[in-house]
Amino acid sequence: MKKLYIFDLDGTLADSLCDLADSVNIVLERHGFPTHDTEKYKYFVGNGAVKLIERSLPEDQRTPEMIREVHAEYSKVYAERMLCKTKPYDGIKEVLTELKARGCKLAVASNKPDDCTVNVVEALFGKDVFDSVHGKREGVPTKPSPDIMYQIMEELGVSADECIHSGDSNVDVATAHNAGIECIGCIWGFRTEEELVSAGADHIARVPEDILNY
Repeated sequence: MKKLYIFDLDGTLADSLCDLADSVNIVLERHGFPTHDTEKYKYFVGNGAVKLIERSLPEDQRTPEMIREVHAEYSKVYAERMLCKTKPYDGIKEVLTELKARGCKLAVASNKPDDCTVNVVEALFGKDVFDSVHGKREGVPTKPSPDIMYQIMEELGVSADECIHSGDSNVDVATAHNAGIECIGCIWGFRTEEELVSAGADHIARVPEDILNY
């Protein structure tokens, strides 16, 4: 049993794809740019909001100025829509409850902006479930940089061999391994089992309850 279980947010704890996709599409439509099917956003997300906007824009519009402009608009739209359709994945609350009952510490490590991360986590799970919640913070590189993991481990006084990370993408696997942490690949999220295996996930969870085995 590990002492600390760190979770990615979007695609692992929360089914947030529709709100992310809807928010970007609203801004794209305002600018007269093509919008995208929700499923495509599974591969646009994962590296933070700026990268999400860059990937969603037409290739000939991916200038620094346009990315900044669209990102600023998206941030305002998403702040109003982040909880319209977003919900916890089936079974995830029960897993968190069981881990807490076993005396484990819980944390969130997300590339979503920090204020949005905190708002979503508290709205879906309350304020007392997680011991630490970290989104994208100023001056801290986004995942797959291990910095977010180092900060969480230092804050909670846990070493790398005492914790494990659960995430749904190759970014999560890389982040965990860059920090010297085992990774559970969660295939109910945005990406495929093939991607997670290819990225080197140490374990595969097909349903949230599988996390309890590790």
